[in-house]
This record gives sequence, C-alpha cells and structure tokens, in this order.
Amino acid sequence: MTKTPGSLYGVMATAEMVTWTGLTIAMIARYGFGYDGQLFFVAGLSHGVIFIAYCITAVVVGMNQRWGCGIIALAVIVAIPPYATVPFERWLAAHNKLQGAWRLDATDDPRDAHPLDYTLRLGLRHPGWFFVVIVLGMAAVLSVLLLVGSPTEWGNR
Repeated sequence: MTKTPGSLYGVMATAEMVTWTGLTIAMIARYGFGYDGQLFFVAGLSHGVIFIAYCITAVVVGMNQRWGCGIIALAVIVAIPPYATVPFERWLAAHNKLQGAWRLDATDDPRDAHPLDYTLRLGLRHPGWFFVVIVLGMAAVLSVLLLVGSPTEWGNR
C-alpha cells in the first residue's frame, strides 16, 4: 500500500490516463489504418483493468478521506472521458481533499461507528487480505465484461 491515500490516488489517476493513451493509439491504428492485430485487445484489456482499479481506488480513498457520495461519484465518473482523472486529482489536491494518512483506527468521530467505516478500517489494517478481496472482485467484473464483449459489440449479438 502506498504511504498516503493521496499518493495512491495520484498513481492510479495517472495510470488511467496512460492507458487511455494506449487505447487511443490502438483505436487510431485499428480504425484509421486498418491494423487488426492484438494491439487493440491488449490496450483495451489493460485500460479496462486500470479503469476498474481506478474506480475502486476512488471509492476507497474517498471513503478514507470522507469526501461524501457526490465527490466519490464524480471521482468515478471522471474516469469515463479521456484524460479527466489527472485534472480531477489536481482539483482534489488544490482543495485539500487528498491530505492525511490512512484511517486505520476509530476516533471519536461518530462516522467511525458506521459499518462501512469499520469495514474500510479492517481492510486497511489487513492490506494483504484487502488486496486479495479487491483482486477477486476485479477478476469477477472483468470476467463478466469479457463474456459480454467489447463495447463496440454490445447490441450487435
């Protein structure tokens, strides 16, 4: 786990933007130049994995930082348009929404009694297990998405 929620969020926002670049290059190669190799599948799959990981990171960091549902939802939504995650990360940083450490222990804050906060702290205190649960969840989502097929194929089956 990274040292702070802000550093993890920054890494994932950048990774999401980088995979958008790879996917864009693959789309140009495929649709602009007729290249039909594995580049599109690899770029699409890597972007899909990072997209899901970014969304999970946005939720976990948002819960840790107590952003509220609106900002957490916006953090997830900005992953949809290309290149929006890094500007959003900069906005969060400018508004002091990424400062602080991981909340591993309960405090006097009444929100710490909420079951979601307890579950988050439990996961953060046991990062190995938390990582395994997240990876298994991502694998389940990716499996369903691979069964459904590429978004360009949706509705054509």
